[in-house]
Amino acid sequence: MSIKLYNTLTKKKEKFEPLVEGKVGIYACGITAYDVCHIGHARSAVVFDVITRYLRYRGYDVTYVKNFTDIDDKIIAKANSEGKTIFEISEKYIREHDEDMDVLGVARPTFVPRATEHIGGMISLIRVLLDKGLAYEVEGDVYYAVEKFVEYGKLSGRSLEDMMAGARIDVSEKKNNPLDFALWKASKAGEPWWESPWGRGRPGWHIECSVMSQHFLGETFDIHGGGEDLIFPHHENEIAQSEGATGKPLANYWVYNGFVTVDGEKMSKSLGNFFTVKDILQSYHPEVLRLFVLQSHYKSPVDFSDESLADARMGMERFYTTLNAINEALSGCGDFSGITGEKLSAKDSDAYAKLTSLPERFADAMDDDFNTPRAIGYIFDAVRIVNGYMADEKSPISPEACFVLDTAKRAFLATGEVLGLFFDDPDDYLRKNRDREAGKRGLDVKDIERLIEERRAARLAKDWKKADEIRRVLADKKIILRDAPSGTTWKIA
Repeated sequence: MSIKLYNTLTKKKEKFEPLVEGKVGIYACGITAYDVCHIGHARSAVVFDVITRYLRYRGYDVTYVKNFTDIDDKIIAKANSEGKTIFEISEKYIREHDEDMDVLGVARPTFVPRATEHIGGMISLIRVLLDKGLAYEVEGDVYYAVEKFVEYGKLSGRSLEDMMAGARIDVSEKKNNPLDFALWKASKAGEPWWESPWGRGRPGWHIECSVMSQHFLGETFDIHGGGEDLIFPHHENEIAQSEGATGKPLANYWVYNGFVTVDGEKMSKSLGNFFTVKDILQSYHPEVLRLFVLQSHYKSPVDFSDESLADARMGMERFYTTLNAINEALSGCGDFSGITGEKLSAKDSDAYAKLTSLPERFADAMDDDFNTPRAIGYIFDAVRIVNGYMADEKSPISPEACFVLDTAKRAFLATGEVLGLFFDDPDDYLRKNRDREAGKRGLDVKDIERLIEERRAARLAKDWKKADEIRRVLADKKIILRDAPSGTTWKIA
């Protein structure tokens, strides 16, 4: 089955056909480096991380480029307010971005260019646009004349008249048309500048990505993406610049992740519902945040709330509990290398057939516009099958059962690698998740374990009344105990 993805440019789902067989070029717009990353940044990063992972899983050689905007009005304002240079500000927040992404398990892109590294390329592209009559210079500023690009608006699907009515536009008396946008800005007092044919100044925002994407991926590449808010004006303007200069399509597929709301409202610092990645990871494991993001289709809006994160936490605990049980069972296995699928009993064969189908079903879901909710649903189905299968097994388990469970584990880890999940040791994950949840509820882990030890001593002394009383005390705190030959473990309901 071939991969299909929704192309915002054509407004339909299309078969994915890369420009070069076996190779894929992707460009996704990165952060403007003036503040810490929030949940919206995390969603976009995880979405394109998984898209890249899946294409590689399918055998493609992927070149993934994601930029940093390190020269911008917001960076300049931040630098001036803190008495620092723009380079100190951008370096700080690029470093913090990388730290957040590393913790989230987002793999580093192939290339991570910074805008200030490509000023020369921007000047060259602006010259081409001026020579073609698509841009004009006024007192050291250079503007793109949107009316000269006949296809302007083809990505957002709006006419120039609609854009004039609905867009927030930087109004300037220098512009021929209010929608014209800056390619080069003349230097103002206190601002950084670079020499150019139009005098000292700095690039506009949109020209940066046109130059960086084409520098690494060529005049036309496969996939351009980012958050839905970038469709207009940023990517509309990128298309006008790039295609106006080359006469070629900038990208064949335009892919966007949907917005994130918080408890049904747009995220905003003024509303007090602004959550940074660091805020969230103080209370939740990084893979919980990834699962939360991936449980919705990447194009859909997603609502961020404590309830939705709690649901994702429970899902991850279910996954890891099953993986932990598999590991415990496999630790007692002898040699089962001689077992094959053809040598299984009817019961073992049925479970084996269902579990070996997981990678294929997973791929079917991901081939359908990277449908991670359906793919995750198939993993949940496999978890249910494994748990039902293990419930019928007696200890020690048979070599055939060891073979089936090893097959399940391999399938879980292979599909999990695409999603960026299941990288933790299951026992460590469950313990850390349990302790983190205890802290959120104001429970002291040491007190819980002290009570469990007192209960163990009471049971050894056959003081069943005291042991039962301690169990009730813990149950009132939503602590669930599990007694096993190796000892007592606990979790929070």
